[in-house]
Amino acid sequence: MKSLLSACLLSAVFLAGCSPFYVLRAAYEEGKILWRREPIESVLQRPDLDPETQEKLKLVLAVREYARDVLKFRVGGSYASYSYVDRRALSYVLTVAPKTDLTPYTWWFLFVGHVPYKGFFSEESAKTEAKRFEAEGYDTYIRTSPAFSTLGWFDDPLLAHLLKYDKITLTEVIFHELFHNTLFISGQVDFNESLANFIGNRAAILFFRDRYGEGSAEHQRALQAWQEELEFSAFINEVSRSLKDLFGRDIAEEEKLKLREKIFFQSKKEWSRRIAKQPAHRFRGFGQQEINNAVIAHYLLYFKDLQLFESLYQAQGKDLAQSLESIIQSIPNGEDPFDTVRELVSKKSRPARPPSR
Repeated sequence: MKSLLSACLLSAVFLAGCSPFYVLRAAYEEGKILWRREPIESVLQRPDLDPETQEKLKLVLAVREYARDVLKFRVGGSYASYSYVDRRALSYVLTVAPKTDLTPYTWWFLFVGHVPYKGFFSEESAKTEAKRFEAEGYDTYIRTSPAFSTLGWFDDPLLAHLLKYDKITLTEVIFHELFHNTLFISGQVDFNESLANFIGNRAAILFFRDRYGEGSAEHQRALQAWQEELEFSAFINEVSRSLKDLFGRDIAEEEKLKLREKIFFQSKKEWSRRIAKQPAHRFRGFGQQEINNAVIAHYLLYFKDLQLFESLYQAQGKDLAQSLESIIQSIPNGEDPFDTVRELVSKKSRPARPPSR
């Protein structure tokens, strides 16, 4: 019990702010998750397990093995166990941003550095904190979180509510979270999350190709999902550039606020037009979503320059493991990890020099 408490308190440091009460609550909530862990292999032996759950649990084990053996992720014991959360959502995540700047407000946490969001264990607590920031003139956005990573410090379990996802999404989430065990750069959340999004999607495509065959229904759905992610990434980066151009203009703040609302309105209208013939698009909800700077800042954390990673993958001969290795080896040499990847792409794209005579 002592080792579990120590694990919970350290995990709380990853999740918590400076408040002692917050740390204790984080330790308590994380402790429940870890205490309830049960090996997936044991869960599979239950006689009352329904076929769909059984299939998804076996899928999770296959995904972690693929991540470990084929992609060479640092998997450890993560996602070899199963746990459940006795509340509607795992956590509520608050993002905060100024009204005329897309740079999100950050909180500082030990080990992970500055983080542009904060998690809460009740919706009420998240809303209370959001109202405090709104009173100071900030935009806020609250979302639920389906999963988490302790960055390899502990063996993260599969949370029961993840089983509600279809096979493609579930596989993407597992690869995404497992990759955080392999590479995490302190204070670079947008890079960590965007790269993990790329990895989650591209790894899922390879996994389903190898498991069910080239052109299988699962493989095709994974390819389509990645195409939709790329489309939305390109679009949200277009929107952010328009907003940054506006916020950089030498005009009154009141005028900026009026003009940004026009950008918000036009962006939703344009996105709805682009996907009008794709009613099942995974980002179809953006056209109906209430938007502010905190919402855009949130999307930029997860969908920043996804095409950049795809370009490196293509330049590396569609070798995902080699692409990851080149990033991991090069990142320590660059201050901005996105610039480092751009340089990698540039080097790979340069024509080879003819041999000297």
